[in-house]
Amino acid sequence: MLNPVVTDPKPVDRTLFGYVHLVGAGPGDPELITVKAMRLLQEADAIVYDRLANPVLLDYAQECCDLIYVGKQKEQHSLPQDQICELLALLARCGKNVVRLKGGDPFIFGRGGEEVDHLNNQGISCSIVPGITAAIGCAAATQIPLTHRDHAHAVSFITGHRQNGELYINWDLALQKDSTVVFYMGLSNLEEITHQLIKRGCATDKPFAVVAQGTSKDQQIVVGTIGNIAARLRTTPLPSPALLIMGDVIRANGYAQRLADLTFANYPIAAQA
Repeated sequence: MLNPVVTDPKPVDRTLFGYVHLVGAGPGDPELITVKAMRLLQEADAIVYDRLANPVLLDYAQECCDLIYVGKQKEQHSLPQDQICELLALLARCGKNVVRLKGGDPFIFGRGGEEVDHLNNQGISCSIVPGITAAIGCAAATQIPLTHRDHAHAVSFITGHRQNGELYINWDLALQKDSTVVFYMGLSNLEEITHQLIKRGCATDKPFAVVAQGTSKDQQIVVGTIGNIAARLRTTPLPSPALLIMGDVIRANGYAQRLADLTFANYPIAAQA
């Protein structure tokens, strides 16, 4: 009986692979995207985009471009993260020029690091195009200065999202003096976050704001304190995506409060009753 001849597999020609660009779409206003991001969208063979990326940005795509939605909402993922990573690799292995369009900035709670790791492990070249993250965009749109010589000498970005059912928040970091804290993805956990902060010694009169759909034409904001913001949100519920901001900077110039007054004035009367 003849033994089969074993030969080395043909090496993969990685020069035939395409390229993946992780592109930040910004916080909502499509005009806040970078010039480089706009150019890459115009050149892409495939765009893999998130729920938080403004769909107007897809108008930059070529007619022949593949548009692939992989958006996520709480407990509703159109595609699990590991499959998104493999999808990017698959498209690149087909020789496509791929844009992974992500809301905000890819490396600020955008899971861009996981996607880069997967692509690197597959031998696929990639680049990162930063975007304006939600904290910066919402701060500008509401004129809340995240740092201020008189109010805050530092700013912290913290995820308020549960992982495996648990909140993993560095409470010591959130309670630092003379700082501003921004919680991403924390709207559904607002009551627990504020309860835990007060429990750990945060003053109940610490200014607190919730900005929903920041920088977009549908932006809404509710302003209060850590002691009453949850109650105010029950009176004036806001949709996601929403950002939570805590710190004395909220009262720096009064503009955020004026926007909050407009939000309440334009809110459905039935909800105010």
